[in-house]
Amino acid sequence: MAVREILTVPDPRLREVSKDVTEVTDETRALMDDMLESMYAASGIGLAAIQVGVPLRIIVMDLARSEEEEPQPRYFVNPKILEPTEETAPYEEGCLSVPEAFEEVERPAKCVVEYLDYEGEPRRVEAEGLFATCIQHEMDHLDGVLFVDHLSRLKRERILKRLKKEAKEKTANMAAE
Repeated sequence: MAVREILTVPDPRLREVSKDVTEVTDETRALMDDMLESMYAASGIGLAAIQVGVPLRIIVMDLARSEEEEPQPRYFVNPKILEPTEETAPYEEGCLSVPEAFEEVERPAKCVVEYLDYEGEPRRVEAEGLFATCIQHEMDHLDGVLFVDHLSRLKRERILKRLKKEAKEKTANMAAE
């Protein structure tokens, strides 16, 4: 397993629409292992393959919130959201690709998810609470959508402006070294 670089805004690859995985292979599983390792290294709870520069419909997730909890890694290949409820729930979201930005987003409170697991077996699960929020957030990544796209224009522009400025400063500092 290897820790991969997680892309951050304003990287244009984050806006790519990911492609379906045709078959879950050893190579697919190695990518999922790397993604999980990268997510853990960044202290995240979910990660889409596009966030490590691979435009495939793959998500990894682990909602265990503390050091005392046993890790609970989950793998989703070609996930599809079905039956989202009309009832919504707010959650303060953050994103490894949008560093240090946290804002409340309203999403369907529950949904059903169909996907292939780590071994390529079809699965179907009902999601609610943090799981529903996280899977929908990560599914957005597969379609080139960031959580900031759900915010008001003013909030979104403020966050993106700050991140673009930080990216410019980082590039300038690297050039000066």
